[in-house]
Amino acid sequence: MTITLDDLVDTLKASAETSRLRILALLSRGDLTVSDLTEILNQSQPRVSRHLKLLLEAGLIDRYQEGSWAFFRIADDDRARDFVHGIVGRIDAGDPQLERDLERLAAVKRRRQARAAEYFSANAASWDEIRSLHASDRAVESALLRLVGRRPFQSMLDLGTGTGRLLEIFAPLYRRGVGIDMSREMLAVARANLDAAGVAHAQVRQGDIYAPPFERDSFDLVTIHQVLHYLDDPALAIREAARLLRPSGRLIIVDFASHALEFLREDHAHLRLGFADRQITEWLADAGLDLEASEEFPPRGSGEARLTVKLWLARDRRMLIADPAGAGERETA
Repeated sequence: MTITLDDLVDTLKASAETSRLRILALLSRGDLTVSDLTEILNQSQPRVSRHLKLLLEAGLIDRYQEGSWAFFRIADDDRARDFVHGIVGRIDAGDPQLERDLERLAAVKRRRQARAAEYFSANAASWDEIRSLHASDRAVESALLRLVGRRPFQSMLDLGTGTGRLLEIFAPLYRRGVGIDMSREMLAVARANLDAAGVAHAQVRQGDIYAPPFERDSFDLVTIHQVLHYLDDPALAIREAARLLRPSGRLIIVDFASHALEFLREDHAHLRLGFADRQITEWLADAGLDLEASEEFPPRGSGEARLTVKLWLARDRRMLIADPAGAGERETA
């Protein structure tokens, strides 16, 4: 990917400073707030903010708001990411300054994980009650990996990311992963989990599943895992997911089959008591997607109070075909 001479000079000027290089090295390992960077760099907030402003103006990093917190990350633009990873990858891992920064970064991440563990512990009983009613997560994850296959792809979006587990299991396949969730507490859990798993090329941020903050045709894979039953308008969420898929992109939905367990509505805020295949297929078709596969996972144990998990895999019906003129690929309906 090429860049104009003037743009390259501006980019080099923005990054050619010790503190800004340190910031890029830190952000290449995950999203951080101004407070995080102030602590790690041992610099004043105005000074750190000035460095961040210059990196933002150069297009090397992005800023996003999450409640009262502002997070910074390496820019989504491929040119910027290639540039940053290229220069950061050339920094000596044994450099004393970088080693101290990474030690402080590890301390910041340990505190994140402690806060996330506290929240997770407080809610574990509720989640465990629901988990006990259906097939193991491992069985579903194995099926997800099998259906998606081993071929690498560019980008993934996880809508309602929760703990960030899908971003973790698909990390070896995508170049860039993003998860959105409305809950700041769950985002803290997801960040801690991704940090612990060493997944630096995925990020999570606050966002509305009905209005994801991304351009059309942005992702090769979109996932909606155990989210639809909380929504009053699942069809709209599916249409938004379809809007974000590139031609031939895939959407995966995991949720419950239709059931009659009313206590989930009363005690766990489930608005929908599962979904029938016909309903999901109709919503997919209305969104311009074709159902390619579906799988069913019967519950563990016996008894009436059990849930069947369903997995639906759909594909954007637009196709990319080779351009006979040799100009790359073009879209066709």
